[in-house]
Amino acid sequence: MTRVSRWGAGLGLAGLVLAGAGCADGTTPSTDAGGAVDEKAPVTITIGDRPTPDKPNDIAAFERNIKKFMDAHPNITVKSTETKWDAQTFQAQVAGGSLPTVMNISFTEPANMIPNKQLPDITDELKLVDLTKDLNPDVLKIVQDGNGRIYGVPIDVFSVGLAYNRALFTQAGLDPDKPPTTWDEVRQYARQITEKTGKAGYAQLTKDNTGGWMLTTMTYSMGGSVQSQDGKKSTFNEAPTKKALQLLKDMRWSDNTMGSNFLYNQEEIRQDFAAGKIGMVLQAPDAYDMCVKNFGMKPADYGHGALPQDGGPHGTLTGGSIKMINPKASKNEIVAALKWIKSQEFDKYTNEQLAVQNAKDSIADKGFVGRPGITPLSQETYDRYNAWREPYNNVPVEQFTGYVESTKTLKLLPEPSNKAQEVYALLDPVVQQVLTKKDADIDKLLTDAASKIDARLAR
Repeated sequence: MTRVSRWGAGLGLAGLVLAGAGCADGTTPSTDAGGAVDEKAPVTITIGDRPTPDKPNDIAAFERNIKKFMDAHPNITVKSTETKWDAQTFQAQVAGGSLPTVMNISFTEPANMIPNKQLPDITDELKLVDLTKDLNPDVLKIVQDGNGRIYGVPIDVFSVGLAYNRALFTQAGLDPDKPPTTWDEVRQYARQITEKTGKAGYAQLTKDNTGGWMLTTMTYSMGGSVQSQDGKKSTFNEAPTKKALQLLKDMRWSDNTMGSNFLYNQEEIRQDFAAGKIGMVLQAPDAYDMCVKNFGMKPADYGHGALPQDGGPHGTLTGGSIKMINPKASKNEIVAALKWIKSQEFDKYTNEQLAVQNAKDSIADKGFVGRPGITPLSQETYDRYNAWREPYNNVPVEQFTGYVESTKTLKLLPEPSNKAQEVYALLDPVVQQVLTKKDADIDKLLTDAASKIDARLAR
């Protein structure tokens, strides 16, 4: 998944265009996609991910950024659309050719899109706009082919940890500065939260591909995998995934610590978490933004710890967002799109004045400065950027201590390389049935899911 998907990801964390899409939503028609670049020629691009009308402050900031960019690049006209990557509608959008010049997509997509020629080779254009050197070479592998050519721009990287409600911890007699680090402790803490507060001690994502996504995360934390290294066969019908599902089943049916809602997507679970109805839930740190800004959670109540482990440390799932470009875009459009991406996503990391101004703008827009995360850039660049912005931090960074420490000790394990979203979608019902049917047969559910998924992976 991607954080983008959870905003719309997602994150998270947890986001193309085929024949006929070159003119979609205002993109300049391309007559020679392989032609030479003329950086002064008039060009029009359309960018996706425009905030929805119910977020006027975000729209205002978005439009200010467009105006500022166009003032600095008078030959580039920027239009926008609300089109966002969504796991449920993505393939239909691809087939319909209705997507913009540039938009966010998930880390799970390039592995299939690159060989299918659904993303353009932007290697030379990245060098032209002087962006390649700023990118983390390890993260860049997500968008490279076997020859090292580049087909997208990673902009956002996340890893999953445990979000927890510090107020509920305190009410339950738990130390809010010591979140659980093992799954046994999660179960114990959940019991105590439910017993002392009457709230759900723990809740699980189950809808819109998030059930399979979080089951994968739990499997990783228990030493397992969901897919073979070559991506041709499922591997989740083994002990770690079964143990994860049994834990959920026990917490639901034996402990009764998971509340009464067992059909959650990302936004829904964050809303209930922010409202104090849930004690713990698996999330990336960007959950803080939505919980506080959109759903009114008190910053003092938000805590974020490491992904709990079982018999580990084994690691945590990592993913993120990539800026993709329309494969029908002309060379001029690709360069214009990359200039937009560079201005919005990367210049702030390498320019102290921009970094500070960005922090001030975030505060003015009621946004957040200082929320911990993982960088698509070099750690040295990221540390320097954070130092520049530290005086403006308005996020209680100390409440993320458990998560921050885990980024130094837990392996970052990638999402499945082959048809990840299809895998997640087919695992959703497995998690749902375990939580809604007391007699659910975990072995049979996984065997049936493996049969369906293996058929997809073999195509």
